[in-house]
Amino acid sequence: MFRSFFPNPKVFFTAALAWTAIAIAIWFTIGPALANLISLGPVIGQAPTEADPDVFLTPDRVWLYQYVIMAGYLFCIPWYWLGDNRRWYWWSVVGSVTIVEVVFFDVQASAWMNAWYGEFYNMFQGALQNPGSVSLETIYGELSTVLIVLLPRIAILVLNAFFIAHYLFRWRRAMTFFYMSHWPRLRGVEGASQRIQEDTQRFANIVEGLAVSLVGSIMTLLVFLPLLWQLSQNITELPLIGPVNGSLVWVALMSAMAGTLLLGLVGIKLPGLEFQNQRVEAAFRKELVYGEDHHERARPLDTKEFFLGVQRNYFRLYGHYLYFNVARYVYLQGANFVPLIAMSPSIAAGALTFGLFQQVSNAFDQVDSSFRFLANSWTTIISLISVYKRLRTFEANIPPDAISGVDYDDPRYVATDAEFEPLPTDRDQGKEGVPAGL
Repeated sequence: MFRSFFPNPKVFFTAALAWTAIAIAIWFTIGPALANLISLGPVIGQAPTEADPDVFLTPDRVWLYQYVIMAGYLFCIPWYWLGDNRRWYWWSVVGSVTIVEVVFFDVQASAWMNAWYGEFYNMFQGALQNPGSVSLETIYGELSTVLIVLLPRIAILVLNAFFIAHYLFRWRRAMTFFYMSHWPRLRGVEGASQRIQEDTQRFANIVEGLAVSLVGSIMTLLVFLPLLWQLSQNITELPLIGPVNGSLVWVALMSAMAGTLLLGLVGIKLPGLEFQNQRVEAAFRKELVYGEDHHERARPLDTKEFFLGVQRNYFRLYGHYLYFNVARYVYLQGANFVPLIAMSPSIAAGALTFGLFQQVSNAFDQVDSSFRFLANSWTTIISLISVYKRLRTFEANIPPDAISGVDYDDPRYVATDAEFEPLPTDRDQGKEGVPAGL
């Protein structure tokens, strides 16, 4: 699943975590000294002014972005020579770093937008309370400022979605021809055709989606946790508890932990049932495929039994999802009211302006949704575990030292054609000529 696309996956992902830790350490130790030497902030950054205090590309932010880009792509360089999977280097290594970079920049844009909303809604409140105190030009000026950030952000997200679509297809292609290079060993595995045709596509999609969400959640926490901790100083007290330092951070953490534990316990049986469901589906599909070419297969009584197996498994799955969805929707809907309950004493005391309320709510939502990554993604994780189990069973038939980086035009893949039985020819049928059917 991974070695077909990434160079030496265990080493690669371990090195990625280690390099991230090193890059963070450098940033907080000698980062200021490096900024004085190589930062582009003084060249292209914009200093905030009284007329325009909400500048997006400040010199400090330019240096942060420059450092993240440098750290990301410096990590890519050695992998061009390391490992044995150069075929997919530009997609698996450089492509993965590019996706992570875009996620980081999007989180930074979200943080800037959160601060902008706070100022904008405070201005709105002032305009409503004191008619004429805010000019129309001021409102238009604020809106034009946010458009300067939003329009490039939208364009980058659209291009990133296009890039990710191609990235996923390349990963699926890498898996497909890695497996197909071992097809003589795998053709006898139950549901082999489905696992190559369908599970490779599902695995790449699910893993990429979860990985991007996880990276986004981690980066969101790094950006919004300090902000929410600071904003929590405006919360006078929590219901039934009283004043707590960093109150909303603890509320979000406890809410997410409770939901994750709840859904994990309630849905513990679902991955096994999903795995069994795909097995009975594969058996039914296989019988129908045989019936296309062999008149004696897919007989009425046989298809009835196969379908009854599918039906029994689905009905059992529906029953288990019934109580799982009760717990899931009760938790997710209830979690929406947690910040309102937590802020109720401060709202009643008039300690929050409308803009500050919006800023705190947005920051809490960002942190809470990041903490709730597992709870929000639980059904997707169940599907991933099911696909992973099927592909792991599949890969048990492939040698650990098998070649990787295989593609449809790779000579190593083309050479496996010799392991197949020769094509029948007209000569085999007593005629001279080319292979039958050509």
